[in-house]
Amino acid sequence: MKYEIKGGSLPVVEVHLEAGEQVISENGAMSWMSGNMKLETTSNAGGNGGLGKLLGRAFSGESLFQNVFTAQDGPGMVAFTSSFPGTILAVEITPGNDVICQKSAFLASTTGVQLSTHLQKAGAGFLGGEGFILQKLSGNGIAFLEIDGSTVDYELAAGEKMIVDQGFLAMMSATCNVEVVVQKGIKNLLLSGDGMTNTVITGPGKITLQTMPIQQVAGSIIPFIPTKN
Repeated sequence: MKYEIKGGSLPVVEVHLEAGEQVISENGAMSWMSGNMKLETTSNAGGNGGLGKLLGRAFSGESLFQNVFTAQDGPGMVAFTSSFPGTILAVEITPGNDVICQKSAFLASTTGVQLSTHLQKAGAGFLGGEGFILQKLSGNGIAFLEIDGSTVDYELAAGEKMIVDQGFLAMMSATCNVEVVVQKGIKNLLLSGDGMTNTVITGPGKITLQTMPIQQVAGSIIPFIPTKN
């Protein structure tokens, strides 16, 4: 498999497959493909099936099914586009090096990557902008993730902390820990404009932050949307 990411801030990833090679995606992610690509919709793409995993996907609001694309009778190509202006990342997943990402990040992957639901601690989930449910990527292969805006990476040492405003955490190593803390001080809570909580990520591991969380963009646009009388 080869791939090419194009399009700048409105990105697309073109995945080029040899005959018989496969790639999986979430429902509706495909934008175009060559005529010899076979599409099959399944609940067990890449070993992501099983009743428990299906229930987890349903609980998280994700589709119960995924699409499998197979190149037939020679090389083929399939393209996946981001649903929001930003970045498509190609992330290598290896055994023992799982990745946790926001639940809307997964776009497509090779069939060796396993996608499952990752639950945060209840307090962190209900108070934090990243949401109660995240996605966990494990196995072996390449995953394509869509990120809101541009990305900034940090490598945290063991015990090192990064305080992040709500919604800016896009991805992290599974070795990192996440918790949500409430802003200290009445003035900070009421007047800072930064919300009631911050997300605290503790290393060791790599974190990827996104510069334009879709929640923040939506919040900025809402005051300018005309309302009906």
